[in-house]
Amino acid sequence: MNIKIPIYTLLFSLVAAPACSKRVLVPPRLDLQPYPAVGLVTFTMENAKGDLDQMATDQFLAELHNAQPGTPVVELGDYEALLQQCGREKLDREALRTIAAEYGVATVFVGHMKASNISPRASISQFPRVGATVSVQLTVRMLETEVGATLWTNTARAKESVGDLGLSGSQIIFSAQDPKEAYGDLVRHLIAEVTTDMYATWR
Repeated sequence: MNIKIPIYTLLFSLVAAPACSKRVLVPPRLDLQPYPAVGLVTFTMENAKGDLDQMATDQFLAELHNAQPGTPVVELGDYEALLQQCGREKLDREALRTIAAEYGVATVFVGHMKASNISPRASISQFPRVGATVSVQLTVRMLETEVGATLWTNTARAKESVGDLGLSGSQIIFSAQDPKEAYGDLVRHLIAEVTTDMYATWR
């Protein structure tokens, strides 16, 4: 079992650890310290509507700062709006260079969520709004802004029973009076999995 450790404790722990200890503190696979600033684009969502993407983006930012405190993060906002601002149709090298020049970021995090596999907990006749089990996959990439290379990527999947779930054509609607309570466990699971590489770990 790996125990995640924020990076700022790494140096102190290495100095203070007893020489006879069999466990070692392994640095994070994704160390953000070399970058003066990183960008974060609001995650996108496929086959679904609602604010699950924004919740995941906010949770990702919180987890990043918990893992590596003090990391400067520039929130770049909506994906499509950002592309329009850059005058591009996709997040290619030219778009990334424009973002770097405008916001002074060396790398950009982008995330994409995809919902699928609805298993209703009631008869089909009770749609379009019913409790159900749904699968969500989240993929996050870190892109370098000079040449557009992918520096890091990770994918997490979660399957949860959720309430107040609706359908609109082929799309799932995540809607609830309190989304954090309704879908909080789903989002926390996805983000905890996808940000594992940002933590130092005892092994």
